[in-house]
Amino acid sequence: MTSDLDILWTPSPDAFETSALARFALQNGFDPADYEALHRWSVSDLGGFWSALWDFCGVVGDKGAVAFAPNEDAWMTGARFFPQARLNLAENYLKGAAAEIVVYEADETGAERHLSRGDLVAAVARVAAGLRAAGIEPGDRVAGVLPNRIEALVASLGALAVGAVWTGCSPDFGASAIVDRIGQVAPKVLFAATRYSYAGRVHDIGDRIAEIRAAIPSITTLVLCGEGAMPDGSGTPLAGFGTEAAPQYHAVGFDHPALILYTSGTTGAPKAIVHRAGGVLLQHLKEHALHGDVRPGDRVIWYTNTAWMMYPWMVSALACGAAIVLYDGAPILKAGEGLDCAPLWSLVERAGVTHLGVSPKYLATLQKEDYLPGERHDVSSLRALQVCGAPCLPHQFDWVFKAVKTDMMFASISGGTEIIGCFLIGAPTRPVRRGELTVPALGHAIAALDDRGVPVIGRRGDLVCTEPFPSMPLTFWGEGGDARYRDTYFSERAEVWTHGDVAELTASGGGIIHGRSDSTLKPGGVRIGISEIYEICESYREFEDFLVFGANHDGDEEVVLAIKPAEGAVITAELIKTVRTRIRAEASPRHVPARVHLVDAIPYTINGKRVEGAARTTLNGGKVKNLGSLANPECLTQYAQLKREESL
Repeated sequence: MTSDLDILWTPSPDAFETSALARFALQNGFDPADYEALHRWSVSDLGGFWSALWDFCGVVGDKGAVAFAPNEDAWMTGARFFPQARLNLAENYLKGAAAEIVVYEADETGAERHLSRGDLVAAVARVAAGLRAAGIEPGDRVAGVLPNRIEALVASLGALAVGAVWTGCSPDFGASAIVDRIGQVAPKVLFAATRYSYAGRVHDIGDRIAEIRAAIPSITTLVLCGEGAMPDGSGTPLAGFGTEAAPQYHAVGFDHPALILYTSGTTGAPKAIVHRAGGVLLQHLKEHALHGDVRPGDRVIWYTNTAWMMYPWMVSALACGAAIVLYDGAPILKAGEGLDCAPLWSLVERAGVTHLGVSPKYLATLQKEDYLPGERHDVSSLRALQVCGAPCLPHQFDWVFKAVKTDMMFASISGGTEIIGCFLIGAPTRPVRRGELTVPALGHAIAALDDRGVPVIGRRGDLVCTEPFPSMPLTFWGEGGDARYRDTYFSERAEVWTHGDVAELTASGGGIIHGRSDSTLKPGGVRIGISEIYEICESYREFEDFLVFGANHDGDEEVVLAIKPAEGAVITAELIKTVRTRIRAEASPRHVPARVHLVDAIPYTINGKRVEGAARTTLNGGKVKNLGSLANPECLTQYAQLKREESL
């Protein structure tokens, strides 16, 4: 449990008073210092809160007369927001002065491009004209297999401008992984790059794009982006797609499908999650403007590929009048015998980035390399650093304020692809406490329920949301999509969203995410989380990476720790004994690994998340259902042998 002694940052009076969150609170009759009261209103008067947000953020569109239409028989799954509204996502992203620079693009070589809003609008209008000429109508799917460059942004906004549904994959995904995803939704047009660069290597994937097109017969038009060509010379270059045209934005209903994102797919085929146009816009405006304090003229980057939900999340910062910064390549590069950790921080310095988003794993690498961005770079422009993708460990909070800067908001945020946003998030009016996610997000009535189904504070429980919100998925794409959607999030508790995370809400008003429910362990029948083990392992330079999961053993579950040694490190029995002793003292005796093994690699999803479940399934003799969702499935061969190996 944290206390006032754990406060690492407090907003200055000026930052507090000028924040959009403070102004929004005052405008709606609340004391800006009383976040709890504002949050209670946001989840009790759903129509009033979301309508006030629409007006405060200046949404372009017709709001209609009804902000919230409840359904007493299906309180969450049947509720509707703004049923009469008409809007267009791209129009909201592209509003503003034409001369302002709104896109900065950079890659790992240091090459840069800038784009004004006027030039972006013209490029989007051209692609939209090309899509209309190709027969694309509202509701049709348009797909991209593209790196995080201007072409991906223009293609996606062009699709949204005509009312089409955009879906994307990163070009480093394998052909089967891409087909497993976008193949589900039968796109008519595919924007693709046949060449991309990563970590100093150029990858030619023309054959992969040809394989994808052949496997998805719905694709009638192929548009090629960037350098490179198809093996057979087919495809239309982006520069020749569409004609110069005035911008046109097709207004759609609030619930009109706009984006299709995909789950990791490690337990089966990836679920194709359909997101509503209005839900995406309002959720992201709330998170950027109110929680992130993103202002007109700010510059926002999240290190992401085009497949992860953080890509459309970052793009939505355009709707706040901010510029977005696109980075294509590896965030850390090999440099001789060591690592070059400068790419993102050099970009912060050059572009004057105000909001930077990264992962806890990235921060852990910087810490192990003794890389102090605040000493090596001018980070004076940076007002906020945000992290997600895994629980951020308490010691990383300390490191951030020591290594980067002390006068910035730091926010560990947590939500998911399913809600295309966050349940727990930062706030510019609240202090940052060591190890805590700052606040429950406005508009989300979250709770941690114990085994009795009772909300608890200061104890772990299942993370749930009890009131409807606009960014709930519209459905899962495909046959039986509504039923599959309800089975995934509402089967455990009728009309209560069960998110699948183990959370702890704190007395100070924040929260802690301990991991996914399916990665919690029960040695001796007692439920424990694995984040405490990860935190301890992070402190050892001898460990490059590690994984904690469960293994069946005589009717019980034992804790397994797999360690990938750092280059040149020697892992001795004495070191493992020390690790076990620390885990016993700092976590509990039940957290102590029964088995410790050295491995060559840790399994990750293609979106960069550790996959405890795949290791557990493999070691226990099962079969991982969708190997195409893993970035390095070949490493599981070693895990299949671990049970026969001697533990350290």
